[in-house]
Amino acid sequence: MPATSTPAPASPPTPTVTEKRPPAAERVYDHVKRGVLERRYEGGTLLTEGELAEAVGVSRTPVREALLKLEVEGLLKLYPKKGALVLPVSAQEIADVVETRLLVEEHAVRKAVPAPPRLLERLAELLEKQQAQAAAGQFVDAATTDRCFHAEIVRSAGNEILSRLYDQLRDRQLRMGVAVMHSHPDRIAKTLAEHGEILDALRAGDEEAAVAVVRRHVGWFQNLARGDVR
Repeated sequence: MPATSTPAPASPPTPTVTEKRPPAAERVYDHVKRGVLERRYEGGTLLTEGELAEAVGVSRTPVREALLKLEVEGLLKLYPKKGALVLPVSAQEIADVVETRLLVEEHAVRKAVPAPPRLLERLAELLEKQQAQAAAGQFVDAATTDRCFHAEIVRSAGNEILSRLYDQLRDRQLRMGVAVMHSHPDRIAKTLAEHGEILDALRAGDEEAAVAVVRRHVGWFQNLARGDVR
C-alpha cells in the first residue's frame, strides 16, 4: 500500500497591521498649523473649538490642547469663550526675524568657507527641489525647502546654540515665506536665483561674495516691514 503523505500544517493567518493614528491633539495641531501656513486660515480669522472639533473629528478637549500649543508658538491668540484668532504677520515680526536671520546667517556663511563637498551637494539638491516645487505652485513646500537651504548653512557652522536659535524661527520664517510667495509671486524667481548665487559663491570659496548675497537676499524682507503682509 503506498504511503500517504501527511499534509503540511496550514500557516497561521498573517496578522493585519493596523496603522496607529496620531493622538487627537496632534491631529488638530497639524490641521490648524497647516491651515495657517497654507493661508486657508488667514490672519484675522477667528477659529472656534466647535468648528475645529467637527473638522478633525475629535472632541473639544484635544482642540483646546492644540490651540494652547499654537498660542505658545505665536501663531494664535486665544480668547476665552470666543475662540482663537489667527495672528497676521506683522511689520514688527518681519523686522525682528530679518535682524536675527542676518546676525546668524552672515556669521554662518563665513564659517562655511571653504565649504565641504557634502554641504555643496546638499544645497544643490535642495535648490533643485525648491525649483520644482515653485514651478508646481507648491508654495508651502517650497517655503519649507527654502528654510532647509538656509538651515543647512547655519548647521554647517558647527555651533549648536546658534542652530537651536535659528530653529526657533522656523514657523515664523515659513509663514513669512508663504505670505511672500502669494503676495509677491515675482519674488520667487529672484529667490531661486539668489540661492544659486549663494551656492556658486560657496563653490568658489568666495567668502565676501557669499556674505554679500546673503545680506541682499535676507535683507530684502525688510521692505515688507513697512506694512503688514496679509
